[in-house]
Amino acid sequence: MSNDNFAPSHLETLDRDLGRLSTLEQATAYVSRPMIGLGVGLLFVVFAALVAAVIFGHASNTLVVVIAAAFGAYMALNIGANDVANNMGPAVGANALTMGGAIAIAVVFESAGALIAGGDVVSTIAKGIIAPESMGASGAFVTAMMAALLASALWVNLATWIGAPVSTTHSVVGGVMGAGIAAAGFAAVSWGKMGAIAASWVISPLLGGMIAAGFLWFIKSNIVYKEDKIAAARRWVPVLVGIMGGAFATYLSVKGVKKIVKIEMTDALMIGLAAGLVIWLVMIPVVKRQSEGLENRNKSLKVLFGIPLIVSAALLSFAHGANDVANAVGPLAAIVQASTTGDFTHAFGIPMWVMIIGALGISFGLFLFGPKLIRMVGNQITKLNPMRAYCVALSAAITVIVASWLGLPVSSTHIAVGGVFGVGFFREWDAARRMRAARATIPKGHELAPEERVRRKLVRRSHFMTIIAAWLITVPAAALLSAGIFIVINGVMGTS
Repeated sequence: MSNDNFAPSHLETLDRDLGRLSTLEQATAYVSRPMIGLGVGLLFVVFAALVAAVIFGHASNTLVVVIAAAFGAYMALNIGANDVANNMGPAVGANALTMGGAIAIAVVFESAGALIAGGDVVSTIAKGIIAPESMGASGAFVTAMMAALLASALWVNLATWIGAPVSTTHSVVGGVMGAGIAAAGFAAVSWGKMGAIAASWVISPLLGGMIAAGFLWFIKSNIVYKEDKIAAARRWVPVLVGIMGGAFATYLSVKGVKKIVKIEMTDALMIGLAAGLVIWLVMIPVVKRQSEGLENRNKSLKVLFGIPLIVSAALLSFAHGANDVANAVGPLAAIVQASTTGDFTHAFGIPMWVMIIGALGISFGLFLFGPKLIRMVGNQITKLNPMRAYCVALSAAITVIVASWLGLPVSSTHIAVGGVFGVGFFREWDAARRMRAARATIPKGHELAPEERVRRKLVRRSHFMTIIAAWLITVPAAALLSAGIFIVINGVMGTS
């Protein structure tokens, strides 16, 4: 063998070729990731359809249920990709949880919430949005629910693709409304119910934002801006964690365990008060021990909010699994009920196999497609740290409690994202206030230019406008899509 093959020029060429191969491998792996996710998602949809086929055997309505199960699995994947980000985003954005840790916690607690406390009895057509008697035959009802299920899933899929966290419950509501109108006309819709849902578009984010901003103001005033931050933290962090524990105890009593036991609001508030007092007393020595040796600066305070933030993310996931999963797979359960019994005018329960499809679909959707929206909520709207993320999580629990007490329909998505906006806009206001106070000490001619002040805004306006626009058009967009799908399915199947 000639030694010329090992000359420096040949080795340099070999290095370049190996570098190209390495770059090609990395590029191939990067491009193939979405394909792997799509492949696994498709396999899960097929699996759900096969489960339905095995359960229903050779019954005359098996094909309809199999198709509906596939649509339900697709919807569950999209819930995992979009909705769950609202619970995990703040904790990840604050670096209290890694992306892998957040996904693992969410998978466990979302599934537990769906299977243990989910599946509460729902009304025949998405909580009274459409009058059941207006649908006529069960065939038209089944077609409407299939259209609603597919349309809502497609809309959430599109929202996830553009990076907008939207309400899956509102998507289902829009889908049911659109299919109902296509099947039975505008008179079939309960417009009073739709008005209350429309009001929640405004109430949910505003209430969540105000509560989150209020707690951040309290933390800054009583801890962050104090000269001895550690002493202030020892006094107030146990109180804050106790408030969070009490709020979540009340929240879970009202919303999370209603399938197991029915608890009235007054009793739930007493449970929350007792839990809050116990947690406050327990946290006093814990925070004292955690704060020993910490430097008197803001960065040290983050340690004290880490564990409460992780616990809050887990509890929010459990409550979300218990409530929103049932809303999303409700149309599938309605199809199963109508297809097997012909009855669609009475309340029905959600079969366990349907809840399992919902729970597994959320887990797969979160694992495969969830990180994009988790980053959006956690990092890209405004910068979060554990204290700000704590305020977002606490506002989500308190807002749901207040809304339940007032009888208002609210969206957990809108509350959580509204809390992030509230924290961000409060930071902008607080920074502007402090800058005005310090302006007297700035030499003339050294003030910030207007363009620089705009650049330093702490909430990204582009994300803000995209998300608000997606919220506003979710119900009408899902309704139009559902009406179109209903017309197509009705034409293909010849349903009347």
